[in-house]
Amino acid sequence: MTSTIRESSGATDVAGTVMRPDAGSVVARPATSDWQAHGASGFSYKPLFEDPSTGQRTMLMKVEAGSLAPPHAHESLEQVYVLEGEFHDEYRTYGPGDFIVRAPGAIHTGGSDSGALVLLVYSV
Repeated sequence: MTSTIRESSGATDVAGTVMRPDAGSVVARPATSDWQAHGASGFSYKPLFEDPSTGQRTMLMKVEAGSLAPPHAHESLEQVYVLEGEFHDEYRTYGPGDFIVRAPGAIHTGGSDSGALVLLVYSV
């Protein structure tokens, strides 16, 4: 098996959401962007990556203490990696380092009693 290695053209820094690069690397600086309210109260997001051609999206989600999203589902595969705090659904509570994968259409809740920061990846 052979692989092709491209010479990097360096990394480009962007503020906001990173789109799929044609070559090289792109670096997002989420610390320079604001949290965006979205969906249920107490949930905010920082989009990191989006590829409209595949539907893949990556974002940080901050969950305020005491927040709970009602039952809902996503059209795509959802991957959740807990970075800080505690995050829970109707089944259990998750802590830093826990990784949850949900099938497209899986109905679930989400929330936190004490606050959480999670990495979300959605893909078809």
